[in-house]
Amino acid sequence: MYKLFLFALVFLHLQVVAQNDSNKIYKTSSLSVKVDTNSIFGTLTIPDKVSKYPLVFIIAGSGHTDRDGNQTPNLISNAYKQLAEKLADNGIASLRYDKRGVGESIFMMGEQALRFDHFIDDASLWINELKKDKQFTKVVVAGHSEGSLIGLMACLKTKADAYISIAGAGYAIDEILKKQLVAAIPDTSYYNKSCRYLDTLKQGKTLTNSDPALGSLFRPSIQPYMINWIKYDPSIEIKKLNIPALIIQGENDIQVDIENANQLQKAKPNAQMQVIKGMNHVLKFAEKNREKNLAAYGNPELQIVPECVDAIVEFVKSN
Repeated sequence: MYKLFLFALVFLHLQVVAQNDSNKIYKTSSLSVKVDTNSIFGTLTIPDKVSKYPLVFIIAGSGHTDRDGNQTPNLISNAYKQLAEKLADNGIASLRYDKRGVGESIFMMGEQALRFDHFIDDASLWINELKKDKQFTKVVVAGHSEGSLIGLMACLKTKADAYISIAGAGYAIDEILKKQLVAAIPDTSYYNKSCRYLDTLKQGKTLTNSDPALGSLFRPSIQPYMINWIKYDPSIEIKKLNIPALIIQGENDIQVDIENANQLQKAKPNAQMQVIKGMNHVLKFAEKNREKNLAAYGNPELQIVPECVDAIVEFVKSN
């Protein structure tokens, strides 16, 4: 892992005054932080005509999910963009960003060199820089899906003021994958082989002669990342958190079920927990039916569930 240095919050002075569907005005600015010779880009959304405000730092989920909550061409939800606008309606600023290797944040590094710790370091860098800005009365970290664990670990490394887990896992990724693969791999022999591979990675060992048929998950270049990721158990790490915490879980989330939220809340009993009726994994109203649920992933016109926004706003303003 290479050392992070030469970092600073850079305002690109691209400020736009925009108007959302509720006819309320907000401002957006492009920001970036430097990591070595690379830059990580984000969007700051602030309420108009307000000088100081709390800020929610939004961390995206897994894969190539960008700062707006999209993965072109299949996932176009605009969930994070909508959340930012709704928060601005309520006098709360937000910063959402493209993780390294995603969207505008182009990094000259191969998959073999990437580690989960890189994402934690990047998020920590943003938080530290945002905490220096006196216009923000507090910095609340809100991680969605995989971003929940990234945000949790970043909170433990920084002086963030509060933490929100949105559809976050309550178990280490090897346990999550074993549960997901039951449905994804109906062939028992391949499922058992996948479980053995995960057990090997959990021991910190790379695989030798892994089955090419399982290469999408266990290809050699991704194994160091998986080994690094597996070592973090959210239900253990959240016990170390000494700031206010909120756990948000969608009732109709078909990717991360409510058992995960319960596990997190069990590990940290003083954390608040909100189960949002009818909400799926991308924060939209959707039926439990898998086909109809997934259809909401590609509908950017469908607005995020108001109760989810309300829960975040109340938590930010009360802590």
